[in-house]
Amino acid sequence: MAEVGSTQFDPIPIGEVAKPPFVRLPDPSTMFARRARRLRSLADRHQLRAYLAFVADLSDVQHRLQSELPPPGPPSSADLARSRQFKMPPLDRSRFTRDAAFDALWDQLLAMVEQIVMPENANLSLQRLRISDPAAQAAMIAAVLDGAMPAAAAAEHAFAAGAAQVHFVRLAAQLDATTLAPISDGACPACGAAPVCSMVVGWSGAENTRFCACSLCATMWNYPRIKCVLCGSTEGIAYQEIAGGSATVKAETCDSCHRYVKIFQQHSDRSLDPVADDIATLALDLLLRESEYRRGGANPFLLGY
Repeated sequence: MAEVGSTQFDPIPIGEVAKPPFVRLPDPSTMFARRARRLRSLADRHQLRAYLAFVADLSDVQHRLQSELPPPGPPSSADLARSRQFKMPPLDRSRFTRDAAFDALWDQLLAMVEQIVMPENANLSLQRLRISDPAAQAAMIAAVLDGAMPAAAAAEHAFAAGAAQVHFVRLAAQLDATTLAPISDGACPACGAAPVCSMVVGWSGAENTRFCACSLCATMWNYPRIKCVLCGSTEGIAYQEIAGGSATVKAETCDSCHRYVKIFQQHSDRSLDPVADDIATLALDLLLRESEYRRGGANPFLLGY
């Protein structure tokens, strides 16, 4: 049986100085398609093959859906000014209300996912979601945006999260990256949602720097290494990995908040995707469940872990 390897400390590159931008906004025209390809690549010979294939199909639906819809309305100038004044994310999840554009997105996504192969329990959840009343649907969307999705209704909320991701990724893509600023530890500067993971990247001009990846709008923001992405502590930071496992993923553990978030070495494997690879490395989460640390990364497709 695999075991968590001994505690390690992340090496700091010497002689490599990069000046990365604070944020990298998502590109909805390509990101869902790339995610689907990564999921299918990971599914080959994986114990979670069927589930990875299901999420890949859902990602394909997200890609086709966003390409067929008109652009969403951007935040108003008043909302943007208020966010800058009070150091709030410009995409305020707490003020989200469904409009005609989101309703069209929602209806199309539910219709399109009916065509994909899925487990029977997921299909039953989809049918319950389709016939649910507007109040129940609004509650599900609110739970997704609040990061408070119940594991007991994981499938319904996964579909709701699929719609919310498309909407907020498209909104984030319209922001001016130069106006975004840090909000607080563990919060996306665009929408305020929690990170799914962090990645040491190999992008030109940002080599070997770390970016957190938003679980909702897919914005990535630069964050110092050897520092907890959730509470900001620099004390008691260590790295756990599966003995003999892939060197591209570790769990960054924090002795201050007793949580962990995965950190991926994207500079070593450019095909890594935050959501896809987080799911595919579930074995690391399962092993850490036996430790004092609790999962801090948010992923609507890994509820209950």
